[in-house]
Amino acid sequence: MAEKLWTFEDIMRDIRAKHFYPVYLLMGDEPYYPELITQTVTDSLLTEEERDFNQTIFYGPDCDVTDVINTAKRYPMMSDYQLVIVREAQMLKRIEDLSHYLQKPLRSTVLVIEYKNASADKRKSFVALAAKEGVVFESKKLYDNKLPAFIASYLKVKGCHIEPKAAQMLVDFLGNDLGKLTGEIDKLMISMGGGNKVVTPELVESNIGISKDYNNFEFLDALLSGDVLKANRIVLHFGANPKSYPLVVTLSVLFNFFSNLMIAHYLPNKTEEGLMSGLSLKRSFLVKPYLQGLRRFSAGKTMQIISYIRTCDAQAKGVGVVSADDRDLLRELVFKILH
Repeated sequence: MAEKLWTFEDIMRDIRAKHFYPVYLLMGDEPYYPELITQTVTDSLLTEEERDFNQTIFYGPDCDVTDVINTAKRYPMMSDYQLVIVREAQMLKRIEDLSHYLQKPLRSTVLVIEYKNASADKRKSFVALAAKEGVVFESKKLYDNKLPAFIASYLKVKGCHIEPKAAQMLVDFLGNDLGKLTGEIDKLMISMGGGNKVVTPELVESNIGISKDYNNFEFLDALLSGDVLKANRIVLHFGANPKSYPLVVTLSVLFNFFSNLMIAHYLPNKTEEGLMSGLSLKRSFLVKPYLQGLRRFSAGKTMQIISYIRTCDAQAKGVGVVSADDRDLLRELVFKILH
């Protein structure tokens, strides 16, 4: 029988329905989802009173695998379950010995094995046994172009809406660390109070300190509208604040956009619905820049721009130039894109 491919939504649905498994092996280079699953299991499995006797947390660097196994073999006290959590499991020596326990795990024990910024060797027998007896979930980093949709979905659950520009500002400034993103969003919502249900660029600027006028969202907008003055004004601001606006992030935003624009040129259906489907866009507001890009740049020019971005990235890393200032490289890239 084929191993089940678990999604985050599947796992959370089962946990909330009080359908627990003897083992959860959680791993991957994005710690946000494994940590959220672990916390949800903790909150759902045991009451506060039951945790005193039935919850044990181990840390990989500081424990022995034998202690983990012996604890997992115990029966709960005055509860249906006991919870055993192994954090930073990638640091647990002889972790493959868990296969001895997983061959016949106790149904009254829920064992959560949580890797942090790492993944288990899938060739190990304990991974196969964990998949047979419970849940194996690998969490991967989200691509930058998926982050605005993640932010919008996160806020929608909380009854809020975010304007597209505000979402892109958060992505540009905070990056793709989902824990950091959600933490800043939560603080932003507290500062908003209960009445306001829309996150605007002005709110982001005043509460998180990100300029609503100088960011990669506005930079891309300037390129798509052919606004040379605005684009170069943003380049100057980026150059004066390289820590807040690193060139590598800007080039990544541009490369992702123009790569998708190249795909859009060859889609048979270039309507809003066709672009959403063909580019796997989850929100309609993400379509507008591509419609604008299709009107401004031909397929041939788009391919040239992708080549220009690659060259700029190589030059920023010292390839083919004696010395290069990020601001001058970006200014040259703007000239090539708009001319």
